[in-house]
Amino acid sequence: MRAGEGPNAAGRSRSAAGALLELDMLDGAELARSCPNAIELLSNITEAIASQKTDAPTRLFRLGDFNHLERELLAGIIGEGEVAGVVALPGGSLVQIQEAVLTGLWHVRIETDSLHEYLEVGAIPEIVKRAAADLTAADFEIGQPPEGAMNVLPVLAEIHERALAWRPGMRSLIINFTLLPMSPIDMSFLQETIRIGPIQLVSRGYGTCRVLATGIRNVWSVQFFNAMDTIILDTLEVGGVPTVAIAADEDFEDSAEQLREIIEVYFK
Repeated sequence: MRAGEGPNAAGRSRSAAGALLELDMLDGAELARSCPNAIELLSNITEAIASQKTDAPTRLFRLGDFNHLERELLAGIIGEGEVAGVVALPGGSLVQIQEAVLTGLWHVRIETDSLHEYLEVGAIPEIVKRAAADLTAADFEIGQPPEGAMNVLPVLAEIHERALAWRPGMRSLIINFTLLPMSPIDMSFLQETIRIGPIQLVSRGYGTCRVLATGIRNVWSVQFFNAMDTIILDTLEVGGVPTVAIAADEDFEDSAEQLREIIEVYFK
């Protein structure tokens, strides 16, 4: 289960085998002979996921010389999980991120002059952390709020202090705007001050959670929506990548077990 999931986040017990129904009609021995590179990759990923921890460095696996059947096989096994997003790079390039149905496994596509894609095992792709650190401002100034502002200045002062002081391993500060009396003028001035950052992530369970990096380092907007797309929780987090978007240790254990079962059933 993802650490710190919100009120409408779904359980993480989805089976990757559900993405493989189309393979039931194929012979396992033939698949093994036709897809040696894909099977070797899956075995290596299984080992990586089994030993992965949330706070450990990620591991990358290049998607290289695979034939058409191998790519179809990998796509069927990997599928698409609940978390997806984009990272905007300088110069207008985009990084597309899609979590697999196997939590903690990510498909990353970097669109520059050419396409680079790879699979990554970890709590969150490393490029998300790098963009959050390198493409945001370390500090910000608090200007004079407009007439009619009520509570925005002390909120911004707390954000400023905690954003500068935060270090990995520290608890995140969560500011709940659903409960905090903030006027539309307050919210508008706050948004103008912290700005929009380079990262947009969406986690879809029974509802939707949208995680947006702001333009300020260590400051994130996290909003939860119900099935009717009505916002039910509006927060700002000061800290690392919000836990609703990252894989937990037990997720890696579950995903490794699912991959072992898939390899056993389809290729042995």
